[in-house]
Parts: sequence; structure tokens; C-alpha cells
Amino acid sequence: MELGLEKRRALVTGASRGLGRAIASVLAAEGADVIAVARNIERLNDVAAAAPAGRGSILARACDLADAAAIEGLAGLLRGVDILVLNTGGPPPGPAADTSDAVWIKQFESMFLSAVRLTRLALPGMRERGFGRILAIVSSGVVQPIPNLGISNALRSALVGWAKTLAGEVAGDGVTVNCIAPGRIATDRVAELDQGRAVREGIDIGQVQKESRAAIPAGRYGDAAEFASVAAFLASPCASYVTGGVIRVDGGMIRSI
Repeated sequence: MELGLEKRRALVTGASRGLGRAIASVLAAEGADVIAVARNIERLNDVAAAAPAGRGSILARACDLADAAAIEGLAGLLRGVDILVLNTGGPPPGPAADTSDAVWIKQFESMFLSAVRLTRLALPGMRERGFGRILAIVSSGVVQPIPNLGISNALRSALVGWAKTLAGEVAGDGVTVNCIAPGRIATDRVAELDQGRAVREGIDIGQVQKESRAAIPAGRYGDAAEFASVAAFLASPCASYVTGGVIRVDGGMIRSI
């Protein structure tokens, strides 16, 4: 299937590693011109250098999503963006009951308000051109809360509510808004969470991974490129009638309907 992403303009946050990097790379491979955003410019430069030759391109741009002024500095780029991928790093693990106000506020700024601010800057151009794709990368925790990830469960669920509301407001303008919920995808973040559980419970990392695989009907962790392929479809004109959804990419891990 030709996705029709040639010369589309995309901005992907959290693009220096993991899911964000995979999405930026797949969009560029499909012909999109991608602005890859994260705090670490060295990693972003590596992402840009690895862009496939002859189709799309990747431009590295450093930005701290917790800084409202830094996001405002992206305004000129965002006005021309057709595809906005809202991907943030995972917050520190921990229980919901014992998290301080300071941590909640910091994570709310970077995980939730950053998405609102970026979208507010990108939407006018999308509406004017009659085409836009907004993708929020959330977590399987929005469907089935994950133990010891209280902040992630709460703030990513808030993002789903915001995205669903926005989807209804902009669908008539040719703009779709969807959330994608990864299960256990083999990224640095998941490796860190597995290691944290191993330390917390005093068990071997191999045992943690074995138990995790046993809970996934597919019997394995997903690959970041598999996840990114779903994002690329949702970002394309082919997905023009898909909006307001939470699409799971989890190998069947979440058992609820």
C-alpha cells in the first residue's frame, strides 16, 4: 500500500530514541520531511544521519517539552506541519499515593501541557490546509493501569480524554486525532522498567522478561518498527476516516475488549 506521505511535513517529539525515533525514521522512509525533536541534540543528529537517502528527510531540533517558551520557539515550524506526533518520555515509576506535588506538576508540564501547547500551534495551519494528523503516544496503562506507574497511568489517561474531545472538534476540518497505546515494545524504556522490577522484587532480569512474555499472547516483546508502521498508517491519507480512537499495539497483552 502506498501511504501517500511523500512531501508531507511531520514533527515528532521524543524522537531521540525508542518509539519516537522509530516513528521519525519510518515517516522519512515513506517520503515525509520530519522534524525530530528531543532534548538531546547529539542523539537527534544520529537519527537525522541515519535517515534513508532519496525519499524524506529528518531535521534535528532540540527542545525541552517542559519549557513553554521553548515550545513557542517551534511555532514557525509547527504552522507548516501536516503530521504531529506527541511522544514524551516516561515519568519516574512509583506508586500513586506517595508522589509529591512537585513531581506531579513537573510531569504534567512535560507529558500533558506540552501536547496541548504543540497542538495549539499546529492546528491553525492544519485546518487552513484541510489536512492534519495528530497522534498521541500513550500506554497500555490507559486501558489497564500498570502497577508502580501511577503518574503514567494518570497523565496518559488525561491525554486520551483530551484527544477524544479534540477529535470531535476538528474532524470536519480534515484533521484526525488518535492515540496509540503500546504494550511491551523492546525499547530502552521497557528495559529500564524491567530492570527496576528485578531490583525491586529481588529477582533475575531474565525471570522478569520470561514472565512478561508469558503474559503476551504473541509470546514476545514487540519491535519498535512494528509500532512505527501503525503510526505511519494513521498519519497517512489512507486513515482519513479513523479518528478519536485508542489503537493498541500490544501483541494481545490487554485482555479486555
